[in-house]
Amino acid sequence: MLEGGRLMLALDGVSKVYKVGTFGGKRLRAVNDVSFQVAPGDVVALIGESGSGKSTIGRMVLGLSRATEGTISFEGQDVSRLERRRLHAYYADVQGVFQDPFSSYNPIFKADRVLALVKGFFPEIGRSEWDEKVENALNAVRLEPGACLGKYPHQLSGGQLQRMLIARALLLDIKLLVADEIISMLDASTRIDVLNLLGDLKERGLGVLFITHDLSLGNYISDRAVILRHGMIVEAGATSKVFGNPVHPYTRMLLTSVPQLHTKWDATRPRPVVEQTSGETAAHLVEVEPDHLVAAVGETS
Repeated sequence: MLEGGRLMLALDGVSKVYKVGTFGGKRLRAVNDVSFQVAPGDVVALIGESGSGKSTIGRMVLGLSRATEGTISFEGQDVSRLERRRLHAYYADVQGVFQDPFSSYNPIFKADRVLALVKGFFPEIGRSEWDEKVENALNAVRLEPGACLGKYPHQLSGGQLQRMLIARALLLDIKLLVADEIISMLDASTRIDVLNLLGDLKERGLGVLFITHDLSLGNYISDRAVILRHGMIVEAGATSKVFGNPVHPYTRMLLTSVPQLHTKWDATRPRPVVEQTSGETAAHLVEVEPDHLVAAVGETS
């Protein structure tokens, strides 16, 4: 485990720049000066359209991609540039679950192999103790061991596979889960099961960075919301305030885009938001009320 004090994931001025074009002659700023925190037992929803930079942020938090600028701290320690051997210790505390559960499994191996790979973190544990630990983790995600262990990925549903990945994270007794679009490929009935599972884990003190393009899901599960547009934060704060009193035009546009079952689409078609030009500097966030930050409208709309 990494040394440090009270759990807190903190991003401070984080940016990610890619070299693109012929011979890498151009630079694409995918994430621009992003700062937010995740506290113990908090669910923070990172919300944005495709290309907003939300998954890039998740990959940087997980050490799968390095930040170009800024710092990512976990329990007071900068983890944005950890060496490979230190990442192993970091992954004992922080794990990710991604959009397509099937891509996390090798189809030629039985699904429970993803659990067996975690045992390397516990070389001192014997077989019987490990089996009990696996059973407890599966029960925590509402899976019957006999219904999933020993089966191949194609024999299990997407929801079962996704919950097994969460069980893998629980085997490590992690403190932070990065959930990147984890229910977008699941059917409606399975979605609510996974969301309620995350709610249960939150009550146990697990911090969750919930990455989604779906505002309804973000509103349903999160304590705090961060709205991204073109790699920059346009609005952030307590979910009740961001959704209950949206100030930025882009946030308002997103909220009007959510389908209403009782209203015809033509009557609620959102107004377009003027596109940003490339190379813009990060927007300055101002506090419009306690625990509610909004980007200066002239800079991002």
